[in-house]
Amino acid sequence: MSKKIFIRRKDLDSHLPKAVRAEATTKLSSVYVNRQPLHGFSAEDNKKYLNGILDVAPEHVDWPRHVKQFYADLTIPVGFTGVELEVGLDGNDNPLNIMDYIKYNFALKHPHVGLTKEEMDSNFNKRFYIQDLTREDKVKNNEIKLKKDADKEFIKLSSSLPNMKRVLRLMSESNPERMTDEQIENSLYALKDKSPKKFLRIATDKHLELKAEIDEMITAGVLRKIGNQVIFIDEVLGETVDDTVIYLKDKKNSGKLTVLRAKLKELALT
Repeated sequence: MSKKIFIRRKDLDSHLPKAVRAEATTKLSSVYVNRQPLHGFSAEDNKKYLNGILDVAPEHVDWPRHVKQFYADLTIPVGFTGVELEVGLDGNDNPLNIMDYIKYNFALKHPHVGLTKEEMDSNFNKRFYIQDLTREDKVKNNEIKLKKDADKEFIKLSSSLPNMKRVLRLMSESNPERMTDEQIENSLYALKDKSPKKFLRIATDKHLELKAEIDEMITAGVLRKIGNQVIFIDEVLGETVDDTVIYLKDKKNSGKLTVLRAKLKELALT
């Protein structure tokens, strides 16, 4: 099935006129990793895809040398409009265009190539990016699904003010006990829109109630947190909050949890 992608370059910073820059090409060339030119494939896949491209067969004693020279010489000129590559596979999983497929896999592993324009723009060392509209559509669709799932969970959560407080406490520095119901809902809605993945992870956590309690105890000073460790007086309850949850849910430590809750209640009354 045919699949087209583009390799595009970063805009050239130059005093030259735009028309001249548009005619210029930038070369995506070989780089060396551990004194060897970067390969687009594993050694086994090199035999599969370079067989017939190189002058010798994979069984030949000079095959490694020819492979090395091939990748050392591999260059992809990228002009103003980019370069289009056919990277689709036929019904037998063979590339429709073998050289385009080789260049594509070479570009995927190249340290100067980003998988998106955003990745290229955020990394000074990356000067090219791969535009894959199929992947971009899938990424956008996944983002939409994530937001829809977060919206559904928010609607369920909004029927329980205690749970809304718990999620808000774990998602922010806010103290929900000092907020009105409307402020809690408004703040949580904004956080859900900003970080839907984090919201879903926290809102659907089966240990939500206990984690919120631990956070409240840390805020109140009943527990201390040093790095990721959660400490009661001089005792480390867990190396992380998740470890602390496991510790406190253990029946043999139920007395410790009762003590912690009592101390938290005492502080709330003062």
